[in-house]
Amino acid sequence: MKAKLWGTRGSISVPGPETVKYGGNTSCLELRFGAEERLVIIDAGTGIRPLANDIMKKDLPKGAIKGDLFFSHTHWDHIIGFPFFVPLFIQGTELRVYGPVTCEETSLEEIIGGQLQYHYFPVKYSELSARIEYIPLKECEFELGDGITVKTKYLNHPILCLGYRFESAGKALCTVYDHEPFRNLFPTDPEDPDYDQVMAEEGEISAREENEKVQDFLKEADLVIHDCQYTKEEYLASKKGWGHSYFEYVIDAAEKAGVRKIVLTHHDPLRTDKQLDELEGYCRSLVRDETALEILIAREGMEFVL
Repeated sequence: MKAKLWGTRGSISVPGPETVKYGGNTSCLELRFGAEERLVIIDAGTGIRPLANDIMKKDLPKGAIKGDLFFSHTHWDHIIGFPFFVPLFIQGTELRVYGPVTCEETSLEEIIGGQLQYHYFPVKYSELSARIEYIPLKECEFELGDGITVKTKYLNHPILCLGYRFESAGKALCTVYDHEPFRNLFPTDPEDPDYDQVMAEEGEISAREENEKVQDFLKEADLVIHDCQYTKEEYLASKKGWGHSYFEYVIDAAEKAGVRKIVLTHHDPLRTDKQLDELEGYCRSLVRDETALEILIAREGMEFVL
């Protein structure tokens, strides 16, 4: 299994002199499996455009492009690059598109394909040459083929969002975009007029159980690519409920899960290269001596072989 990061920024793309090192494109991850280098893509942020150019150069000369595209969720920064995925306009392309089922009536196809209409884009969805199949997902486990197993896990985000675990040839890679730790949403202060002891206790139990489920999802993964937009100070000050994690929580959770390597991504659009350099050193200082967890700050172009 091979992995390459094509987009590492959260919320909105931020090209410029202060984001050159770690990149300004939003989320996109390329996976390749086996000798045939089967193509799997996670999310279609603006990073999918340079990935598309690379695919056109390396894959198209070998024949028609076939691949699987998994969406963690359908917020703009994770889907906005889809219309710029050049293979969509090439005859013979076959693309299977997966994503979470929402509580809304709008289908995955309508949300993703709806970007290709004249209100937003000069090419209509009906004019695409590729053959596209949409596959809605819930929490599940299934065989993708070629010895690849996919497991999904609901995450904590303002819209329904899935984490993905890919297992192949004895190796496991997990993606966790976008996610914040589950917490008790009920008042816990007895002086609060809305306080209810039973609900407060149940809320604590529920939050703990859900966080344990996420840790189990990550258990002994060889590589985890995890949303980590904030510091603990930023999160506690004003970012609760925004659906993104903070560095201290992610590292602790990864250690408890026995993760071997974690890559921290979905960088805040205000975060500069210099600040991310400093945060990488800080994050490594948090690792307990008895664990062998390796920590990296996600950078466009970063590659891994499992």
